[in-house]
Amino acid sequence: MIQYKTGDILADDAEALVNTVNCVGIMGRGLALQFKNTFPKNFNAYKQACYRREVQLGRMFVYENESLTNLHYIINFPTKRHWRDKSRIEDIELGLKALAEEIKTRNIHSIAIPPLGTGLGGLDQNDVCPRIEQAMKDFKDVKVHCYFRQKAPKNFLHE
Repeated sequence: MIQYKTGDILADDAEALVNTVNCVGIMGRGLALQFKNTFPKNFNAYKQACYRREVQLGRMFVYENESLTNLHYIINFPTKRHWRDKSRIEDIELGLKALAEEIKTRNIHSIAIPPLGTGLGGLDQNDVCPRIEQAMKDFKDVKVHCYFRQKAPKNFLHE
C-alpha cells in the first residue's frame, strides 16, 4: 500500500528509511545532511563503504540500525555518482529495482521513501513518483510512505 506524505521523513515510524546519497562519501547538503546529523553511525559506515567502492548506482548500501526503535534499516540509495552531478532518471529506475530486492530479501514491512533525486539532483517529482509507484506496486503487504517535497499532485494520492 502506497501512501503519499509531506513532512519530515526522519520522523516516520517505518521499519526502513531511504536516504538519498552520492557515491563519493559526502553528505553535505539536503536530506543526506539531515541523515548524517541524525544517524552519524550510518554516515561513518557509508563513508567507509564509499572508500571501498561498494556504494554504486543501482546498488543499495543498507545500514542496520542498532537502536531499540522500530527503525531497523537505513537504506542508502545512490541517486548520482558525485555530489556535484545531477541525478538521472535511468539511475533512479535501476536503483528502484535494487530497492525492491532489498525489501524482499529483508522482509521489510514498512518503508519511507523520499522523492529520489528531486532535490539537489534536479529531477521532477512528477517523473520520479510514478516510477516509485511502479516499483512498489507488487508489495501489497508493505506500507510504503512516499514523501513529496511539496503537496502531492492529485493523481498521486493513494490512501
